[in-house]
Amino acid sequence: MSGILRNLRRLGISSLGLVSVFLILAIAGPWLVPHDPTTQDLMASSESFSATHWLGTDHLGRDTASRLILGAQTTLVAVAIVVCLAMCVGGLIGTISGYVGGVVDEVLMRFVDFGLSVPSMIVALAVIGVFGPGYWNMVLALTIAWVPSYARLSRATVAATVHQPHIESLRVLGASHSRIVFRHLAPTALSAVLVYASADAGVLALAIATLSFLGLGVQPPMAEWGQMLVDALPYMEGSPRQVILPGLALTIMVIGFNLLGEGLALLKAPRKIKARTLLRRRSEMKMKEQA
Repeated sequence: MSGILRNLRRLGISSLGLVSVFLILAIAGPWLVPHDPTTQDLMASSESFSATHWLGTDHLGRDTASRLILGAQTTLVAVAIVVCLAMCVGGLIGTISGYVGGVVDEVLMRFVDFGLSVPSMIVALAVIGVFGPGYWNMVLALTIAWVPSYARLSRATVAATVHQPHIESLRVLGASHSRIVFRHLAPTALSAVLVYASADAGVLALAIATLSFLGLGVQPPMAEWGQMLVDALPYMEGSPRQVILPGLALTIMVIGFNLLGEGLALLKAPRKIKARTLLRRRSEMKMKEQA
């Protein structure tokens, strides 16, 4: 069992390199693209792999490699914004609810429970239905849909910490409520939420691709993997490459984030102490007792 856990930890840590590749593509994307991803060349439409177009072109003659690279940037920027906003808003709600307790806790958590009872994609679709499709409307919709889960997790962490001796000592010493919340409870909740967010980023990337696939997220001519999939579907029989490449990129990203989240979670799991380490610690304790 310990060997399985050790292998899972290694796999989770190695996935950090996979996620780092996508982060590099997102940060340095505009300088890495070999061609303008929005330039159309109908004379070169649906070309296969070549020296000019490494991964071929789409039905409008746009370079596939360039669109895949900027698609990573589009997805990861949206993921980062949604995760940060949801963590801040949800973390603040959960921290205040867990610290204050009483009626405030009951009222806030009932709203959170209502948000959790409705599937996140349904909430996102409802918000987009009100504000209309578009990149920033999609980011707003997903943020609203993702806040309840972070609020519930933060509240559970704070509720388990608020009655610990060091928090009680701060109250006795006269520390203000804001100091206790923002200097001691919020960082504790943040550490627990970060592990969840690392795995949740993959689900969020898939949600972004789904909304764009439905025509409710990223709009043309902006490059995004879900939009590339829906644009390429009519040409799947003649040029399956146009569907396989963005689908493969999205799959690898989701797997990378999921493995990273599992690795970070396993890092916090207790590890079995080796017999050699245990003997060394016992000998050190005996030496201290004799001294």
